[in-house]
Amino acid sequence: MSRPKQDTIDPQVRTAETKSSAYWALRGARAMVSIPAMILTAAFVGYAGLARESGLSLGETLAMTGMVWALPSIVVLTGAITGGASLLTAAVAVALASVRLMPMTVALMPMLKVDGRTKRWQLLIASHFVAVTAWVYAMKNLPSLPREARLPFFLGFGGGITSFVFVMTGVSYLLIEDMPAIVAGALFLLTPVYFTCSLWGASRLSSDKAAMILGLVLGPIFFVVVPGLDLLWTGLAGGTAAYLGVKGYGRYSR
Repeated sequence: MSRPKQDTIDPQVRTAETKSSAYWALRGARAMVSIPAMILTAAFVGYAGLARESGLSLGETLAMTGMVWALPSIVVLTGAITGGASLLTAAVAVALASVRLMPMTVALMPMLKVDGRTKRWQLLIASHFVAVTAWVYAMKNLPSLPREARLPFFLGFGGGITSFVFVMTGVSYLLIEDMPAIVAGALFLLTPVYFTCSLWGASRLSSDKAAMILGLVLGPIFFVVVPGLDLLWTGLAGGTAAYLGVKGYGRYSR
């Protein structure tokens, strides 16, 4: 008597096929209720105080929050506007502040893509939500999801956190008349401190941790030596040195 043929389909794949994209998008939106989202929101509350103090209108503040999104780039743009910089100078400054997001986007997009099914415009929409908060969360949690669920989940997470921060920035702008500079600065610092701890915890390779340590050391040096290009040179020099150093140490220790 022959045995019935066993089902060899991966349970996670079956789950992704039976659940709709809307289901995974709602799961992603629900996941935004987290400590990272609260820290990011607090940082944007600090930015709302800075924007109001700098003379930006509510519409200008919300436009930069929704369209630029990455907080360091928004702060750079705000400084350029209030400092009377030309349009070209402001554009170059924002581009240099945002160049760090390019390798993050390149690393994340293949994880979201389903061969033959994912449209380019879908990836373009997802790329708008690539900032450090969403990127760290995605790189840490998306690999455990079925591939078909990753893109709608990320869109739900990114869209949800962007919408919430957008609303809270507007509310903060209207309610905060005069935020002390030290309070705004403290709220800004919450974000990089959290990012550093999260990236350290998510690092799986020795070269990743070595690159972070070198980045913390080289960052202030390049800020003094080549201001404006400090992020670019810190990443290039620190990342290369960390990779070569760990690789060389591995060969020597064998």
